[in-house]
Amino acid sequence: MKFQYEKLFSLKGKVAVVTGGAGLLGQNFCRGLAEFGANVVIVDINSNLVSGLAEELTTEYGVKCIGIECDITNIESIRRMVTETVKTFGTINILLNNAASKADDLEAFFAPIEDYSLDEWRKIMAVNIDGMFLVAQAVGKQMLTQGEGGSIIQTSSIYGVVGPDNRIYEGSYYLGREINTPPVYSASKSAVIGLTRYLATMWAEKGIRVNSITPGGVESGQNQEFKMKYSNRIPLRRMAKPEEMVGAILYLSSDASSYVTGQNLIIDGGLTAW
Repeated sequence: MKFQYEKLFSLKGKVAVVTGGAGLLGQNFCRGLAEFGANVVIVDINSNLVSGLAEELTTEYGVKCIGIECDITNIESIRRMVTETVKTFGTINILLNNAASKADDLEAFFAPIEDYSLDEWRKIMAVNIDGMFLVAQAVGKQMLTQGEGGSIIQTSSIYGVVGPDNRIYEGSYYLGREINTPPVYSASKSAVIGLTRYLATMWAEKGIRVNSITPGGVESGQNQEFKMKYSNRIPLRRMAKPEEMVGAILYLSSDASSYVTGQNLIIDGGLTAW
């Protein structure tokens, strides 16, 4: 009998929870999952965006999508999100643990390491790694209760794998402000990969696969100076587009990756190849 490889990528009938679902990458992830047949739970602290996006994807792709406001630093908020998801769909098959902090104090966030505030460090860590742990814990517990396995995908960053090249930040701006890579961002995103490997080994025998993706630099409002300097560090000679991260999510969410767990898939245009 001929094996039908195309079906390996189908997500029809699956239920996918996406944290940070209203963000730059999150919206693309939700769209890709819905296009491949998944019912999507768009989770974000921004309540104004999630409902509208859910309605849009439901209409466009013919699946059921809902938006849920959730603060991933708050255990009760996470529990309510899981309860509402299960009440609506009966199950959770996929978790895209994608939410990360958007600093509300850019001066503190981009401060040099010698002057970095412990309060700012803890505020970012509370989202980027504490929140990721809490969501994985709550959804993983639900998957264990269901006894059907599942796929958890966690979003790291290229600066969780390599150190920043500060030369690319000279004269570089993001949304009109001079930028760098803060130490807390690098440390938190490196911790994501460690958490991923730990969870993968703990839950593997229960059929729950846990992997991470590591996006390289994605175009999102940087000035031309930054884009040029960053692109010169990349074998493919350009920054990534947000939609170029979606293929990895579809692969890791689906049965196409049924023998893949504990891995970190780097999507960086070749940066780490040299």
